[in-house]
Amino acid sequence: MRALIVGRFQPFHNGHLEVIKYIISKYKAVIVGIGSAQYSHTLENPFTAGERHLMISRSLEACGIHNYYLVPIEDLHRNALWVAHVEAIAPPFDVVFANNPLTKRLFKERGYKVEIPPFYDRNKYSGREIRERIIKGESWEHLVPPEVAQTIREIDGISRMRELAQSDEE
Repeated sequence: MRALIVGRFQPFHNGHLEVIKYIISKYKAVIVGIGSAQYSHTLENPFTAGERHLMISRSLEACGIHNYYLVPIEDLHRNALWVAHVEAIAPPFDVVFANNPLTKRLFKERGYKVEIPPFYDRNKYSGREIRERIIKGESWEHLVPPEVAQTIREIDGISRMRELAQSDEE
């Protein structure tokens, strides 16, 4: 059986990694949907879908996880069609892992079993918290897999985020 989990992964962090390890312990394979794939270069979504793909694949491979699929998923902004959109672009899946109330509702209405993944220190492992730390020059690398920190450095993501946080006002 395959399980699906969708997230923005801005950036992929240790909490995400632990959830995927949990899913892999229960299911044959995991499909990681890279949500809001069309967005990048904003404070909320600083990384491209390709950069997030690289962060996730490097992290999973480094942990010896090979039974995964990465699928970029663009937002449709039409909830009634979103699950069908995911079904059309992802490999078949049997169960969905979700915490987001809307995501849970949409997949349940389509007949999917929905499981709630465990949280791993949600206050600490938060994309928003990590992005804020990067912008402020605070310690953040311990919150992400080493492969994610490496990718962010390679793409000059630190400078990108700090420039995005600047204002054009005096």
